[in-house]
Amino acid sequence: MLRRLGRVDRWAFDQVAAARLRGLEYVLPRLSRFADHGVLWFTTAGVLGATGRARLRRAALRGSIAIAVASPAVNLLGKQAFRRKRPVVDLVPPIRIRWKLPTSHAFPSGHSASAAAFATGVALEAPRPVAVPVAATAAAVAFARVYTGAHYPGDVLAGVGIGALAALGTRVVWPARPPVARVTRSEDAKDLVSEDGDGLVVVVNPEAGGVGGATAAILPGRPELAVELVRRELPAAEIVRLGPDEDVDKVFGQAAERASVLAVIGGDGTVNAGARAALRHDVPLLVVPSGTFDHFARALGVESAAQAVAAYRDGRLGRVDVAYITPANGAAAGEEEQLFLNTASFGAYAELVDRRARLEKRLGKWPALAIAAVRTLRHSEPVEVTVDGRDRRVWLAFVGNCVYGSRGAAPTWRERLDDGRLDIRMVATGRRVPRVRATAAVMAGHLHITPGFRAWRASGLEVASRSGGLRIARDGEVSPSPGPVRFGKHARALAVFTPVGSG
Repeated sequence: MLRRLGRVDRWAFDQVAAARLRGLEYVLPRLSRFADHGVLWFTTAGVLGATGRARLRRAALRGSIAIAVASPAVNLLGKQAFRRKRPVVDLVPPIRIRWKLPTSHAFPSGHSASAAAFATGVALEAPRPVAVPVAATAAAVAFARVYTGAHYPGDVLAGVGIGALAALGTRVVWPARPPVARVTRSEDAKDLVSEDGDGLVVVVNPEAGGVGGATAAILPGRPELAVELVRRELPAAEIVRLGPDEDVDKVFGQAAERASVLAVIGGDGTVNAGARAALRHDVPLLVVPSGTFDHFARALGVESAAQAVAAYRDGRLGRVDVAYITPANGAAAGEEEQLFLNTASFGAYAELVDRRARLEKRLGKWPALAIAAVRTLRHSEPVEVTVDGRDRRVWLAFVGNCVYGSRGAAPTWRERLDDGRLDIRMVATGRRVPRVRATAAVMAGHLHITPGFRAWRASGLEVASRSGGLRIARDGEVSPSPGPVRFGKHARALAVFTPVGSG
């Protein structure tokens, strides 16, 4: 059987290596050469990372990690174990012989393994318009290894298999996130949508994304760019700007009263305020991402103002869950509720948000976040609370609106936005916090290895601070809670515009 496979392999090599493919005689050898040492793939990863889109950055990182796994497996283990000689290149046309052929062992093909590893890693994260060209390039590199006389087809197939397995293996430690959280389509809003935006009231937070005020006049930030797009595409829409000293709830409430559709241009905190007004006045919400993180917009599959406008014109609504925090002493829901669409946290995370807010005016949001994280992890102390009737010393607590998929301290993606559950994760400690191990776990994104970690799903949660009050961060905004609180859910309460493909 092995001899037969070897004869078939050599026959296939002779057919490919002897072929003259017009137009590819110059392209394929140069493409193969450019792939030496992963240069082609790491260059592609740099381009994907430079786009600034979260999905493409993840795709670039996963593909690079897959190469880092596949390449040593092939070159240090596979080649040394099998020691197959390179093919005879007598039939290779002269134009291809000019390239210096490698002298290392042939089986498996390292170039093919790297190509398949990167392409598979990208396909796990990136949208099809990006994944398909990368896959086609990887296939061309693999084919070029036979066409230039460097490898037998069997070498290439083995390399492709190892590379694909390496990329799929990255999901064990870093689960691939779905591109869009699923939302059950519930309504058709065509009667609320107009071609020119009549009836649409758009509330803009000019300070979103860390650029606003006088700075925005010199260097326009994402909110200003989003406003220009909305004005151009939907000229009848009413634009309302939030002033620095205005009552946000009042502005949103007045806008929702006169709107057929309420839109918000801003980050997660601004979207939270818009959701409160949309619920109160029973109008659908259109989310236009313009903040630093835009977790809720990205969960919906809306990553740009253009996608938001397209979702509005498509006119399809879904209903998502809204989580809330309310006093646990029997106070009625309504104005007492504090809503959140993404996450609520207390303990170390609330301290991190406080520190970041103090630093970001001087340093900017991202540097302030990094410094605040280091200081918080080093100096934070547990808070003494009663959780569902049990006393605990909690170092970090996370409550997600719907179940999150990743394992880190601040997970960022969900499979659904309407599952009716809270995702609760806590690190409860003894008298001392195991800071080194806990900090390493947080930084590595594997909070579950921290001593005292516990995670569960529920429809509600009651928390009371034994010292009297508790500071809780909701969608990145911190506010005090003077007494015991209850976390709960309004299932499928908020109507939002969803893009095509998010159902």
